[in-house]
Amino acid sequence: MIRSVRRSLVFLAFLLVGLLYFPSSVALAASGESLGNQLPMWSVIPFAGILLSIALFPLLAPHFWEHNMGKVSLFWSIAFFVPFLMGYGFDRAVYQLLHIYVIDYIPFIILLTGLFAISGGITVRGSLTGTPLLNTTILAIGSVLASIIGTTGASMLLLRPLIRALACRRNKAHTIVFFIFIVSNIGGSLTPIGDPPLFLGFLHGVTFFWTLKLLPLFLLNVSVLLVVYFVLDSYLLRRERGSLLAASSRRHQPISIAGMNNFILLAGVIGAIVLSGTFAKHPFFFDAAAGHDRGIPLFAIDGHMLVMPLMNVFRDGIILLLAWFSMRSTPIRLRKENNFTWNPIKEVAILFAGIFATIIPAIAILQARGGELGVTSAAQFFWASGALSSFLDNAPTYLTFLSLAGGLGLNAGVWTDLGFVTPEVLMAISAGSVFMGANTYIGNAPNFMVRSIAEENEIKMPSFFGYMAWSGCVLIPLFILDTLIFFMK
Repeated sequence: MIRSVRRSLVFLAFLLVGLLYFPSSVALAASGESLGNQLPMWSVIPFAGILLSIALFPLLAPHFWEHNMGKVSLFWSIAFFVPFLMGYGFDRAVYQLLHIYVIDYIPFIILLTGLFAISGGITVRGSLTGTPLLNTTILAIGSVLASIIGTTGASMLLLRPLIRALACRRNKAHTIVFFIFIVSNIGGSLTPIGDPPLFLGFLHGVTFFWTLKLLPLFLLNVSVLLVVYFVLDSYLLRRERGSLLAASSRRHQPISIAGMNNFILLAGVIGAIVLSGTFAKHPFFFDAAAGHDRGIPLFAIDGHMLVMPLMNVFRDGIILLLAWFSMRSTPIRLRKENNFTWNPIKEVAILFAGIFATIIPAIAILQARGGELGVTSAAQFFWASGALSSFLDNAPTYLTFLSLAGGLGLNAGVWTDLGFVTPEVLMAISAGSVFMGANTYIGNAPNFMVRSIAEENEIKMPSFFGYMAWSGCVLIPLFILDTLIFFMK
């Protein structure tokens, strides 16, 4: 089995070299045409390959996957990068790889690591019994917190208490699935802090409180999901026959929270994110005359200099400092009570390193050819941005469709520095990018981490396609309802 897998991967590598490395590639590279117009559609094969690896290997070869996921991630990265380097030249290949890692991946993984480390020092003690009412209450609280401290912050803060509450239950996976739906995604739709796409909109001129216009959408979706979850969990509890009875026989312990200093550190992380948006155009961080960020020069190509923005250094440095302080100031016993290990963040870092590398052609093609999709109405923007956000990074997907909407030539509506956008279309892009990140494990940053932490705590989670079956049955009908009520005017 393993030899067959290796032979298949090697064959695919040679196939990609053959497909990407041909004389016209070099000619196109020299033509000055945008990268997205030059790349052939089959350049997304490595991205599809790593997604299929994440989906299939844990099912078909779990032992191989457990010990070799890093090698598989590296393989698909090389399967894209080597043919790209051969076809488009060293400078262009290195520039694109550095750009995606410096601008996107490094801030992404630093934020996740900071929130993971800090929230891991907050311990909820006492008797938490996973009744449908308690579980639903935690999900409801998380839906509100997600817009205040971000979907990642709320997920990392509430997941461990929820897992502790589920210790007495036999059926647990459905609760984690709904946690991803509500807390890790839809809950973050009300402020730019909630989810990265909305923060990008804020940076491009959408006012901070404009996203509160999504409140009717938020209330409908969260309310429906909470009701569906409560009914489902109540049904499953009746089938468990006595799991809560056994838990109630234990000695009752009052609820208390330890590691309270970490709430201050968590607020510091959120403050760093808000400040990075507020001062993004300050002269110290942004050269208005040149129209680009000030930063540390890294690599130049065709007169364009890739820099590590000073704002990123400032923000990410604060986050790392706060995470370090949390690790030093929080007693180790509190983290042991939380079953805290670094394994989930390591898994996310390894797999998303490959995803971010192989996503380069998909994002470039979308940005260059997005107009060919024929998307003009609010309903089309909702489903197009949502469908792509289910598999691609939802932040650049949001920005691509915002640019597309801003280029429709309107003279009124919501002003952005990319053009005017109608309120209905902006709502559609925002909701599609945020809500439909819940469709897959890789649709939004915290999804995969929540799954990893749950599995580390011996909760058997659905496979990649199994999770999509859940989202297809629960979320897609809800999104159709959203379309009929909000986007078919």
